[in-house]
Amino acid sequence: MKKTVVFIALAIVTASCVSSKSTLKNVDDNAPVLTLSQNNTFIITEYSKDKKYGYDQDYPINIFYRTTKDDSINQERFLNALSGPKGEVISYTKLESCCPFPTKRTDLGAGFLDVYELKWDGQKKPVKLYLNIYEKGILMVPVGLSLKKN
Repeated sequence: MKKTVVFIALAIVTASCVSSKSTLKNVDDNAPVLTLSQNNTFIITEYSKDKKYGYDQDYPINIFYRTTKDDSINQERFLNALSGPKGEVISYTKLESCCPFPTKRTDLGAGFLDVYELKWDGQKKPVKLYLNIYEKGILMVPVGLSLKKN
């Protein structure tokens, strides 16, 4: 009984923190299905020209995942395809989940963005990227990063 009350209270608080209108600017339900390379990373062919893409919570990298059995697999497939600006090997760490937004793709009606920190040798300041597993979008390399050479 206590667990049910706590769950209901949490659901109400979460729903009340989420506006009924999404602030995400780059959702595209018509985006092509993501394809994988032989080394299990996403095949990315476009580079973003928008400095906000991935770096701003309203312009996250949308790496839609159909189920939540393994909700980090697409994040890894995306991040493992990237390199630093001069081809440096990157390492990444998930910092937090934040920034609730409304979505029809969850039972609760809300999704969260995951914030990852990227580091590489010679870097002055770590980079933070916002990734979204709930919505679709065109997958691109964020400004200042490059694709890993195979």
